[in-house]
Amino acid sequence: MSHSSTFQSLVTPPDDVRGIYATWICVGKGTVLVTPGSEGLRLPEAVHPRDLGIHVDHEHFLGLLDGIPVWAAGIDAPGDTPEPFSHENLFTLFQHLPEQTWHLAGRAVQIAEWHRTHQFCGRCGERTDEATGERARKCPSCNLLAFPRLSPAVITLIERGNEALLARGRTFGANPMYSTLAGFVEPGETLEQCVAREVREEVGVEVTDIRYMRSQPWPFPNSLMLGFNAKYAGGDIVCDPTEIVDAQWFRADDLPNIPGKLSIARWLIDEWRERCV
Repeated sequence: MSHSSTFQSLVTPPDDVRGIYATWICVGKGTVLVTPGSEGLRLPEAVHPRDLGIHVDHEHFLGLLDGIPVWAAGIDAPGDTPEPFSHENLFTLFQHLPEQTWHLAGRAVQIAEWHRTHQFCGRCGERTDEATGERARKCPSCNLLAFPRLSPAVITLIERGNEALLARGRTFGANPMYSTLAGFVEPGETLEQCVAREVREEVGVEVTDIRYMRSQPWPFPNSLMLGFNAKYAGGDIVCDPTEIVDAQWFRADDLPNIPGKLSIARWLIDEWRERCV
């Protein structure tokens, strides 16, 4: 799969793609099955995973990549993995797979996990079925539809001239990394309101000129990150001790350890840094 490939998202496989060679994204519990290739790791390719000695529990059609079918397959109880395949953590695979391939793997992980966790209706407890023609599970008793879960979250770079406010969260553990501020959107809240609230709650400052930049699917486990830029409007930094270990203003030419290229946080920082040069 190359960076220039074209992906067509589909739910129902066309009649002519069943029984033909396809790419299979086989998903364990947060892992993806890969095999060595000529240019690093790659995803299994076969008419069906069983042809490679791989047992899967459920299958989900994702779409066509340059006309080639792409399937997600759930491995709910991994047994012996046949050589040369191995289960690898999705996060670490970013360094080993083309970016588009990695994003498809993230899609597969989310869909497989949604399938595992929505076998029963949340309203009446009846076992659910796959809905026809859409990515959903339907209760045959009360007709409740359950779609794949997505949790929208904002992530914001706050700038003050050639300085940006970056924070080190408690979830970073011992890693002395500083990043942009992020938080989940609450019911009834606009994205801009969420940006202002999260910034105020986490570091105590006010922002203005809130501007949407770009988004990123983040399958850890099911977030959709919505990236923003905002200007500092006032206030002193006061960290929420339950979430933030430290927050500081950093110059564009003197940044601390920041996230890698995988995260939209890094993109927001790089975009601001380029404007400061």
